[in-house]
Amino acid sequence: MTRKSSLFVIICVAFMLVVAPLIGYTQVPPVAAGSGPVKGICVYYSDKFQGRPVASGEKYDKAALTAAHNTLPFGTMVKVTNLKNNKSAVVRVNDRYPHGGSKKKIIEITSRAAKEIDMIKEGKVEVQMEVVEAAKQ
Repeated sequence: MTRKSSLFVIICVAFMLVVAPLIGYTQVPPVAAGSGPVKGICVYYSDKFQGRPVASGEKYDKAALTAAHNTLPFGTMVKVTNLKNNKSAVVRVNDRYPHGGSKKKIIEITSRAAKEIDMIKEGKVEVQMEVVEAAKQ
């Protein structure tokens, strides 16, 4: 490898290590507690996923107060409020949900959390979601 080629490789590697993370492809945007409520559609997991691994590495537990969200860091505590009846539950993000489906879907919760906000019959409801505690680093 020539001296010029070596220098080019070093510059490319440095660029990837320094500039690429700033573009946002490798970083999850920080979410602060009290960053403001978001409204959208909430659905809940089928109980058939009981015991299967989720994105965080934990096993799905239908009796836990956990949730799937696409961007919030694992461990973030979120208050989910059913807008039809004002019932709410605080859940911990430990999974990601599949892309696709409704763009209005903002969170997916366990069946226990769904019972707490009284949405089992409907299957999906409009909710307000608000971060109450950011994930611990």
